[in-house]
Amino acid sequence: MRTKLLVAALVLASAAVGQADDGLTKGTPELKSATALAFGPKGVLFVGDSAGATLFAIDTGDTKSAGDKPLNVDKLDSKIASALGVTDKDVKINDVRVNPASGNVYVGVSRGTGAGTPAIIKVARDGTVTVFALKDVSFSKVAIPNPATGGAKGGAPEVITQMAFVDGKLIVAGMSSEQFASTLRVIPFPFKEADKGSSIEIYHGAHGAVETRSPIRTFVAYKVGKEDNIMAAYTCTPLVKIPVADLKAGTKVKGTTIAELGNGNKPLDMIVYTKGGKDYLLMANSKHGILKIPTGEFATATAITAKTGVAGVKAESVKELVDVVQLDKLDDGHAILLLKSGDLKTVPLP
Repeated sequence: MRTKLLVAALVLASAAVGQADDGLTKGTPELKSATALAFGPKGVLFVGDSAGATLFAIDTGDTKSAGDKPLNVDKLDSKIASALGVTDKDVKINDVRVNPASGNVYVGVSRGTGAGTPAIIKVARDGTVTVFALKDVSFSKVAIPNPATGGAKGGAPEVITQMAFVDGKLIVAGMSSEQFASTLRVIPFPFKEADKGSSIEIYHGAHGAVETRSPIRTFVAYKVGKEDNIMAAYTCTPLVKIPVADLKAGTKVKGTTIAELGNGNKPLDMIVYTKGGKDYLLMANSKHGILKIPTGEFATATAITAKTGVAGVKAESVKELVDVVQLDKLDDGHAILLLKSGDLKTVPLP
């Protein structure tokens, strides 16, 4: 009997240590929106809630490999609407991310008008679409200080524009209420608190101006030489290199614009991958379609500091991929695309 009690005590102690390690506790996260998604280790899903100006870490429990078959789902938006019990027009897909622990895909959704009611959707590798239940899950959260305001539910839509988990930290792009409103925050996980972040200044060649209030629309973390950088894309479409080491609370950081990819365009999503021994960025855009950008010149590219048209690091148009609104890396050889038609499609990395 004493042995059984000792074993039980050790199990409980182990569970407590695990809980302390990741900072997650059982409960129901009260999301006001699901603006942006990112995955951390062991199936932990980060949800950026712009309306609530809050970041959530949620244990999906989804860590078993779902296989390596291509994932193709016709009319994903319609299948999501059916799962939620609403009409197609009531569904807005905000973000699509692959869980690297399993290969399943998660979707951040708004249902209804305005900011809508948030939902997280799981798309299994066999194409099954289900609502990920947020009741009684292990989660933690942290509030974002000094967020931009103006949304219907309190937070502006651009409080959080994109996130990535890098080396134990969640990097969050968005807008603050500071004078230099464009912001990058580096938040260690497990969460304790979020600081005010770094204000970001860039030179926008197409506009011929220094900008501090334009939000980063999409970014990836990428090592240039031995230095970790954020490769950030803005509307109209400068590509900017920002050293991660410079991102400290309360600082003003000047990014280096290494490319102007074309005016009148909004970058939508971006990934980095390796093919044939070389690295590339793959960027989806509202006007310019899919652009493939070799990274070999990132370290030596001359900074753009004067008004210009298309300039700097060269990009190649991937003409066979059209109408892409979201993308993520599915595996080392494939990307997953969400198309304007609502279809989810697996394609080889170009």
